[in-house]
Amino acid sequence: MMIVMNIGFIREESNPMTAIPSVLITGASTGIGAAYAERFARRGHDLVLVARDKARMEALAARLRQENGVAIDIIQADLTKADELAAVETRLRDDARVGILVNNAGANVGGSFIEQAIDDVARIVALNTTALVRLASAVAPRLVEAGEGAIINIGSVVGLAPEFGMTVYGATKAFVVFLSQGLSLELAPRGVYVQAVLPAATRTEIWERAGTDINTLPAVMEVGELVDAALVGFDRRESVTIPPLHDAAQWDAYQAARQTMLPGFAQVHAAERYRTAP
Repeated sequence: MMIVMNIGFIREESNPMTAIPSVLITGASTGIGAAYAERFARRGHDLVLVARDKARMEALAARLRQENGVAIDIIQADLTKADELAAVETRLRDDARVGILVNNAGANVGGSFIEQAIDDVARIVALNTTALVRLASAVAPRLVEAGEGAIINIGSVVGLAPEFGMTVYGATKAFVVFLSQGLSLELAPRGVYVQAVLPAATRTEIWERAGTDINTLPAVMEVGELVDAALVGFDRRESVTIPPLHDAAQWDAYQAARQTMLPGFAQVHAAERYRTAP
């Protein structure tokens, strides 16, 4: 698996990026981020872990160094704070060893839209969208110049389903899907792979932090299984990976239905149904 993973990242000795690129992972202290750290460390990648909880990152880093012999740096950062976000952006711009970004940090808040405090909503939007796009923007030019690299953006199936009732969270995850697909169209021809990963309910601390008892949910995937599946999609170079979706043809049909509308968007006049009074 390691050989497959590293196709496209091998470089000339004179190039500053190593044959096996370092991976910067946000939200790396627990849950999906920590699982990505474990899997990439097993594949021989050095890591840069980013999260607010320094103690947890240090414990994870110590274990992964011992088990895998990789180098691990830690950046303690709250990505909703401009100066701390800027420090991570700088690392992505300046460290030529970092060839993979895992944009995993995210949050939710409980309650309906009218029950949610606007300051809480603003923090969710800042973390789930603004931080994610700023970090992608920080690393993308360097990866394009190198002609290789990868950006993994963790979205959610909620971004496809307003029916789930998680309005703001779902909107931020819809942003992640659209951004990832747009970046893939722009960057893939220049050698940079972009993957959107769309989990469904996964056993992480995001539920407890949002005030939801995870044991009340009808079906919850274990985080290790989620990340292992996402990495299969990564190795296959899928642009969108949906681990809980068993029938891949449904996503293909969804995409095809959307694309059939595209020619109809370029019109001089409004559709006939809007040109007569009700």
